[in-house]
Parts: sequence; structure tokens; C-alpha cells
Amino acid sequence: MTDTIERRAAASAPPAASAARIARGTRVARDPSVDAIRIVLLVAVFLLHAMMCGVSVGAAGPVLENALEGQAWFGPVSWVVQIMPLFFIAGGFSSFHHWRSMRAGGATPADYVRSRLERLVRPAVALVVVVSAALAGLAIAGLPADLVATAGYRIGQPLWFLGVYVAISALVPTMLRAHERARILTPLALLAAVVAVDIVRMATGVEAIGFANLLLVWLLVQQLGFRLADGTLDGFAPGTLLTVAGGALAALVALTVAGPYPVDMLVNLNPPTVCLVVLGVAQLALFQVARPRIAAWVERADASRLISSVGERAMTVYLWHLPVLVALAGLSLVANAAIGLPLPEPLSLEWWATRPLWLGVAAAAVVPVALVFGPFERPRARRQVVGRREASGRAAESSVTSWTAAVDTLCGVAGVAVVLVVGFAPLPAAVALVLLIVALAGSGRITAAALRTRTRARARVDVA
Repeated sequence: MTDTIERRAAASAPPAASAARIARGTRVARDPSVDAIRIVLLVAVFLLHAMMCGVSVGAAGPVLENALEGQAWFGPVSWVVQIMPLFFIAGGFSSFHHWRSMRAGGATPADYVRSRLERLVRPAVALVVVVSAALAGLAIAGLPADLVATAGYRIGQPLWFLGVYVAISALVPTMLRAHERARILTPLALLAAVVAVDIVRMATGVEAIGFANLLLVWLLVQQLGFRLADGTLDGFAPGTLLTVAGGALAALVALTVAGPYPVDMLVNLNPPTVCLVVLGVAQLALFQVARPRIAAWVERADASRLISSVGERAMTVYLWHLPVLVALAGLSLVANAAIGLPLPEPLSLEWWATRPLWLGVAAAAVVPVALVFGPFERPRARRQVVGRREASGRAAESSVTSWTAAVDTLCGVAGVAVVLVVGFAPLPAAVALVLLIVALAGSGRITAAALRTRTRARARVDVA
């Protein structure tokens, strides 16, 4: 027995040089500038949504609306506040290093998908449970059905990002392989597909066709993140990068002012258009210019711990900031009815004067909510599948886990889509919850399958 154990340990232990190589490969690269910009972008999303929150009392009763919607002056402003392309670029950068580090340690694509599902889906489960229960309670308490429906719609709006991010995260192993094998052809093919979808949508007038770009546009922007991560941009001088940014913005002017696309970049988000890709190129070039200064600031201000703390709860903040804003809007209506709290008409001078206070209260309210629900974002510690496997065992595991990972990804995306499209009413919320739980349970099945494969491989060693 002792001899068997010793032979198995010797067989499973990599040589010293190989162990060192794996250790280097599994250490995920961190970039302070990328970590910092993701927090800045998260704050920008919060500020934008907080400014959109318009609550007032009209002739027909309480009104909860998007205060910035339909404003002509907002089009040019949207070129600055539309930061989703840079968000996906930063995500592509992190995914590049995360998957390559796992791959170097012997992990399979299914292992990577499992890790992403746990990180992204777990906080969504908590959101669906709490929000659906709260809205059901308000309906039972007698709140007007249309107001409850509006609240649910506003809360669900940011979920498009979660659904898309789950999908493109699951495709990272495939898209990174395409990036490594066809660095030029891959983005060109994606760009051609994005433009084709836009042309067909405009030619037919069928807006639903444009939603194919929910995947294509963001996969293409993810490729820009891969370029940032592999050092492609490091050799470009700042002047060259600024020229690229200027050229991209000039192209954006041609596409919108002189072309068929709307100037408002938030309108270009629904459905996504090629304009977001062009904007992403400009944002990437400008960010690359600013990277050294951002990294120096992080080090000088010793802000890495704060950035890490917020980063660990980034999806929680993203998912919960709108429920907090809607809840504060509801409390404002209650205070208006109870004590006469003034609710200025959105975009009036009085309304603008109260925005600093509104933003301060909203930010203060998000912090405890993020602390309470933050633990849902951190997956349970599990054994990562690393090391070498026998060829037959690896093939058997791959055939099982790849299909399982695909099904679980579809369940995760579908669960988000249900509440995004239908809302948080009891029945759709229940369906969404089942789908999300299936996605998480599948992660456990992937781990179990991997452990069973390794157990069988070791048993064969014992027999031998």
C-alpha cells in the first residue's frame, strides 16, 4: 500500500521546472490601471442612472420616469457617458489573463465557464428573490399596479449587461483561441457580421434583427480587450494613439451626423450598433495613453486596497444600485404625501439644485446594500481542476462537462432574460429563479465530474 501511494504521488507531482512553470502560468496578471478604470466606469454607470431617475407627482398621480430620455442636448453628452465599450474592453483584458492562467494550470474550458457562472449568477439569484418578493409585497399593500410594473421595469433594465456578459464570458476560451490563431481575420469577420446586421435591420425595418448584435458587437469589443491584454498596443506612441482616437471619433461623426445612425449613444445601445465598436476604439486608444498615469496614481495614492474591495463587489453594486434608486424614489413619494417633501419637476432649476443631495443620499444607500449582498458574489471555495489527466479520462470528462457548461450557460442567460423581458412578477420570477439555480447546480456537476474522472484515473494506477 505504501509503495502504491508513493508511486501515485511521484506520478502526479510535476518536475521542479514544470511546477515552477505552472506556478507562473496560474498567477493571474493584475493591472492597476485596468482595475482602477473598472471602478471609475462603475461609478459612472451609477451616476448616470441616478441622474436619469425622475420622480414627481403629476395630475394622474405619482410619476417615475427617465428624466434624460428624449432630450436633444443629451446626444453629444452621451458620447462621454456611454462607457459600456470600455467596460467590455476591461472585461476582455481580465478574461484573457484569467483563462490563460487557468489553462496553463491544466483547467478545461468547462472549468473556466463554471468559475464565471458562479461569480456572475450567484448575485443575480439574490436579486431576483428579494426584488420579486418586495414588489409582490407592494402590490399586496395596494400600490397601483402600473407603478409596481414601472418599478420592476426600471430595476430590470441593467440586467441586459449581466445576460450578455454571461454569454460572452462562456465564449472566452473559444474567442481567445480564435484570437491566437487568426488575429486579423477574427475581428474583421466579427465587424463584417455587425455591419451586416445593421444593414439588414435598417433595410427591413425589423428592429428585432438588430438584437443579434447583442452578441456580435460585444464579442468584437471583447477582442479589443484581448489586444490590450496581449501587449499589442504597448508599442504605439501616444501621438499615434491620439490620432487613432481622433480618427475613430471622426468616423463616429460621419456615421451619426451625416450617416443613418442616431447621435445618442444610449439609443445606439438598444439594439447595439457598429457605432459602439467605433466608440470603443476611441476609448481604448485614449485609455492606453492614460494607463501609465492611472497606474502611477494608484500607487501614489495607495488605492489598491480600496480598488480591490470595490472590485470584489462590482457585480453586486451594478445589480443593486437601481433597486436602491427606485426604493429611494418610492420613499420620496411617501415623504411627499406624508410631510410634503417637495418633488421638483425633472430638469427644472429646482431639480438640478437638488441633484447633489440626491446623489449623496443614493451613494450612501448603495454602500450598506453592497456590503450585505456582496458575499453572494464570492463563490464557495472549490478545488480547481489542475494537473495532467490521462488522455481517455480527459476526453470523457470533456464530452460531459462541455455540454453541461453549454446548457448551464443557456440557463443562466435565459434566467436573466426572463426577468429582463417579462419582469419580476411572481410567475416569471419563479421561472427565472429555477433557471438560475439550474445554472449554478450545473457548476457543481462539472466539479463532481472532474473529481470522478481523477478518482477513476487514480484507481487504475492502484490496479496497475
